[in-house]
Amino acid sequence: MDIKKLAEISENIVFDEEMKRHTTFRIGGAADAFADVGSAEEIAALIMACRSGDIPYIIVGNGSNLLVSDKGIRGLVIHIGRNMSGCVVEGEEIFAEAGILMSALASKAAAAELTGFEELSGIPGTLGGGIFMNAGAYGGEMKNVLEEVTFLNADGGIETKSADELELGYRTSVFQTKPYVILSCRLKLKKGSADEIRAKTDEYKKRRTEKQPLSLPSAGSTFKRPEGYFAGKLIEDSGLKGYSVGGAAVSELHSGFVVNRGGATAKDVSELIEYVQKTVKEKFGVNLEAEVRFVGEK
Repeated sequence: MDIKKLAEISENIVFDEEMKRHTTFRIGGAADAFADVGSAEEIAALIMACRSGDIPYIIVGNGSNLLVSDKGIRGLVIHIGRNMSGCVVEGEEIFAEAGILMSALASKAAAAELTGFEELSGIPGTLGGGIFMNAGAYGGEMKNVLEEVTFLNADGGIETKSADELELGYRTSVFQTKPYVILSCRLKLKKGSADEIRAKTDEYKKRRTEKQPLSLPSAGSTFKRPEGYFAGKLIEDSGLKGYSVGGAAVSELHSGFVVNRGGATAKDVSELIEYVQKTVKEKFGVNLEAEVRFVGEK
């Protein structure tokens, strides 16, 4: 199937779209096609067309945990973002679509004087990405506030499962092993004090600003936390703070972050990550697993 025929299914498609515009790393070559989708029906139709036409596809959110190949992505990128970012508060529950940003969701919760989402307020991804990764920060995790998730199943049907059916663990969920597409969810929070919620959110923001390299493009924490250790400390103790390959560098502010100092390529980042992993393994015998996801043509 000619990929251009996908435009007959969705009016939201553009072709040869530079993925560096859609990742927080500001890295990545062009995707053959890019659809900023607006409904479950549109997603299902595009996926069915891709499957029948032998066109590869990938689902992305805010691109905050992605390293896209310099050669780009073959096939279709289905972007769940601003066109699917609805949010409704009912009592102590929030019904939200997958494309809403975590920061925007935190603001909605705070405005409704609902507490429990403050720790997650600074995560730079979408809600869908947060569920996919079971994102967490400062002791909070998505699974702590998640009640249920609605998603497209492998057959294009819409299903809803409770949080305890989603295999939520440290930076993992069932969505990483099944061909499901997260559409929306229901969160359960608690009534709180507006002043206390604001104070907690401000404190987490202050800690992030002081300790994380927010002024440079990155994909957040580059490595998962090894059991019994902190990735950033292992990297720093290996003498790698500031170590660079091309435009990519281990952050001077927080060694757990690889940053784009300007003009970094995916190749630069990949080589730097591999060097860090090799060095930490040699010095401490610890395997660092990348938290960032590598996608695109090799």
